Amino acid sequence: MINEILSTFASMFDWHMWAEVLTSPKSWGLILSLAVLECILSADNALVLSAFVKPLPKQQQKKALIYGLWGAYLFRFIFIGLGTFLIKLWFIKLIGALYLLWLSVKFFKDKLKGQGEGEEDTAREPKGWLTKTFGVFWATVISVELMDLAFSVDSILTALAVSEEVWVLLLGGMIGILLMRGVATFFISLMNRVPELETTAYVLITFIAVKMGLTLVDIEIRNEIFIIVMVLAFLITFIIHAIRKTRAEKYSH
Repeated sequence: MINEILSTFASMFDWHMWAEVLTSPKSWGLILSLAVLECILSADNALVLSAFVKPLPKQQQKKALIYGLWGAYLFRFIFIGLGTFLIKLWFIKLIGALYLLWLSVKFFKDKLKGQGEGEEDTAREPKGWLTKTFGVFWATVISVELMDLAFSVDSILTALAVSEEVWVLLLGGMIGILLMRGVATFFISLMNRVPELETTAYVLITFIAVKMGLTLVDIEIRNEIFIIVMVLAFLITFIIHAIRKTRAEKYSH
């Protein structure tokens, strides 16, 4: 097993393989398929990451995403070597799903508590032993890395479904990380303009947690369904935001 893993890592630096891959039309067809798949997968990954880093100041948001990016590269690199052994790491996805579910429940519980006490809806910072031990910024980075761990398993398993070639796994991971970083930045910007999107994000994070958990019992919610749910959730949120904005402008006059 160890020899097989080391052989997989060694083949990543086979320049003859890369020269053959990058000059083959068939390979570029696979690369395009991977880009589409990773684009779909990166939507839910980015949504989670953007919700995590949103409470931080703007300068720290970018820094946290950069640290998360390097962590994602590291985990994907490790899991590419593990390859087909990933299926044995089901507990990582379970922990990831439960963690996301706990975050969603905590968010809505705090929100209801805040409304009941008549508090204003302010930006939320992570709380708990992580924050007390490492501070807000590093607690956020650690949370991002924990999610990178679970999402890396999903990403590599998706690439394995396309092909078991090492270069497919490597490129799939790299494309996914780059897309995730860009989409996460976009989501953060959008949340700052439309505050209601934070609630929508946690509704979708609950959906992602259920989606990730169900794969452990061989029930697959197709990524296309998630994209449809996400688009509908965003449309409803924008409508609510527009109505609230119109009412606020009306009362201000």
